[in-house]
Amino acid sequence: MWKMTGVGHGAGDWQVVWYFVWDTGAWLAFRGHDETEDSKNQGNLLGLLHFLAQHNEHFKSVILKNAPGNLKLIAPVIQKDIVNAAANETTKAIISDLGVDIFSVLIDESHDVSIKEQMAIAIRYVDKKGHVLELFLAIVHVSDTTVVSIKMALESLFCKHGLSLSRLCRQGYDGASNMQGEFNGLKSLILKENEYAYYVHCFAHHFN
Repeated sequence: MWKMTGVGHGAGDWQVVWYFVWDTGAWLAFRGHDETEDSKNQGNLLGLLHFLAQHNEHFKSVILKNAPGNLKLIAPVIQKDIVNAAANETTKAIISDLGVDIFSVLIDESHDVSIKEQMAIAIRYVDKKGHVLELFLAIVHVSDTTVVSIKMALESLFCKHGLSLSRLCRQGYDGASNMQGEFNGLKSLILKENEYAYYVHCFAHHFN
């Protein structure tokens, strides 16, 4: 349901953007399968722009048909740039909030529709207010699911964001041998570098 609070009153319009994305379009792709003018479902981004144009004259005067031909900012590559920019700022905020504190890491690996191997990485930590936060950090493509490739990808991601295995206090994975193997799994390799990074079996995988 769209929340209309603040529509047409400056900052309130951005509340509409936020509520729309999280309440009606959360986790859905920006782009639609058919973004032509006659389409009834142009995707979340174009749908949002049309919605704003209908409820705010200022937005209407500068977007879509009223925007310069070379500055509509709705091309597929631009939409990807918007998503990447949002992801980068979100990740920076997470890393900044974490600071130099210890944290846990949760990893699950799979492959996408193009059969490319990838792993999803989340971190868990206690913030300055004492709240336990579990936040998605990144999806990283790996050449294969061998423990060496996964560890290298994890270390590369940590290096990129100024994190370190020495600050790990917990690690959680599924029961695959390459992840929690007693001698050569990722768990064991990390424990060799940080004996305090205790392994906990991912609770979600207990039901598999």
